[in-house]
Amino acid sequence: MDLNNLTVREMQLESARALSTMEATNNNIWMFNKEAHHNSHNWYCAVINWYIDKYGGLPSKVGPGKKVVLVADDI
Repeated sequence: MDLNNLTVREMQLESARALSTMEATNNNIWMFNKEAHHNSHNWYCAVINWYIDKYGGLPSKVGPGKKVVLVADDI
């Protein structure tokens, strides 16, 4: 999946959905830092790619992320 077609806001929302499906531990969050190197765009991509590898599609389309309702969805 080409994440370059997503806007930054779409990436933020997709990564928020993905993160809400995992246990919030330092180790889980840290695993995305390895790929990001202080770059938020890369961090969002790492989170979304982790989700895609696990569930087969974007969080808004498949798996438990699809059921997540974000307050900012209508922004």
